Amino acid sequence: MNNISQPLSNVQLEILKAFSYNLSPSELQEFRDMLAKYFAERAIQFANKVWDEKGWHDKDVDRMLNTKMRKSKK
Repeated sequence: MNNISQPLSNVQLEILKAFSYNLSPSELQEFRDMLAKYFAERAIQFANKVWDEKGWHDKDVDRMLNTKMRKSKK
């Protein structure tokens, strides 16, 4: 039996099920803010984890801010 590729991710499907009705403009903005906050907090947690694992200090950040760190594509 062939597997059918799902065009939506599991989170997209869950959101569609949970919000199968229209939100008011203010509710929609509140929902967007909640999602933005969630993903911002996850990014901060990941950055903090990397910071701790690398043993970075403020001087390291200053050096990185003044260094071209992007790798050129060949």
